[in-house]
Amino acid sequence: MASPTPSPSDNVGDQIADTANVWLTWFLGTPLQVILIVMIGSILLAVLRRLINRVTEHIADGTPLTERRGMKGLKGLSQTAVGTVLLRANPLASARRAQRARTIGSVLRSTANILVGTTIVLMVLAELGMNIAPFLASAGIVGVALGFGAQSLVKDFLSGTFMLLEDQYGVGDSVDFGVVAGTVEEVALRVTKVRDADGTLWYIRNGEILRTGNKSQEWGRASAEVHVAYFADLAQVQRVLREAGEEVAADPVLGTYLLERPVVSGIESMTPEEMVLKISVRTQASMQGEVSQALRTAVRERLAASGVPLAGAEAPAAVEDAAHDAPAPVQVPAHGTAPAPVPAHGGAAEPAPLDDGRDTAQRRDQVQTRDAVQRRDTLADDPSESDR
Repeated sequence: MASPTPSPSDNVGDQIADTANVWLTWFLGTPLQVILIVMIGSILLAVLRRLINRVTEHIADGTPLTERRGMKGLKGLSQTAVGTVLLRANPLASARRAQRARTIGSVLRSTANILVGTTIVLMVLAELGMNIAPFLASAGIVGVALGFGAQSLVKDFLSGTFMLLEDQYGVGDSVDFGVVAGTVEEVALRVTKVRDADGTLWYIRNGEILRTGNKSQEWGRASAEVHVAYFADLAQVQRVLREAGEEVAADPVLGTYLLERPVVSGIESMTPEEMVLKISVRTQASMQGEVSQALRTAVRERLAASGVPLAGAEAPAAVEDAAHDAPAPVQVPAHGTAPAPVPAHGGAAEPAPLDDGRDTAQRRDQVQTRDAVQRRDTLADDPSESDR
């Protein structure tokens, strides 16, 4: 019996099935793998960016991690009265924390974009059958070129990143970079903006900052030096300084900035003319300037009220001896009278006799005669004088 001849419709169906199988096989190969790589990489990047955003925003806002969604049953510190006061006590610290958190978040997001994006591209190229070894070699060459050609730029960014991570300084801090000192107004990865006492805004590259002195972290020390006369009573001076320190500590405003009681040191230095003493106290950060001014003002008022002689004042005994040994003042004689003679030490002045007009005229004639004789003798000794 002969086999049935396939109909044309059956041949078309088989061709369609074969074509579908071929396309399915092709799609399940490289295209599907590329799509999966791109999708998984995109999802991973989105998750990383969202996680970075949430963490940095919580740090910037000052809210604890226990207040996140799903953990509201745990009571955070900011929900208490003490926590609210602590979070609002220092607005500069809050702004500094927010800027540092957002800057670090920006760096982390950029790093995640570069790493995940580069990985996705290389994996896709490998699935497409391309040799990625030249790309890796080129990346190494580009890295070396950047290391030599843009090393200052890379140095600035790395220094800025570590500066933010270590919290060396922030917005509002009073800093000293050696050549520039002032208040930090903006912190970025590449440059730091500092405004000095004259109002000049300085742009300082982070890679060029070799040392940093921060006067706004943790605590500071306010002090006032006093230069008193060498012969001043040391015990009295120390007592006056302690009273000035207690006056500042009792101030309702400045007293809240003090972290300890003022301390009066001994003699810091001494010369034949003066003694130097110091009063100092530990204060809150950035408040040592105001406390130092208040200490100087209080010390000045107390010293003036107590009569303590400052450096440069003469000793009382020396002043009396100078007044005792001073010559008597010369009195200007009136018309027709002779000048009064200066009395000897401890003696009384004798009255000078009065001269009448005839004695004065005789003395004038004698002086004129003497001058004429001296002139004649001069001409006789030196004839050249007559030509003048």
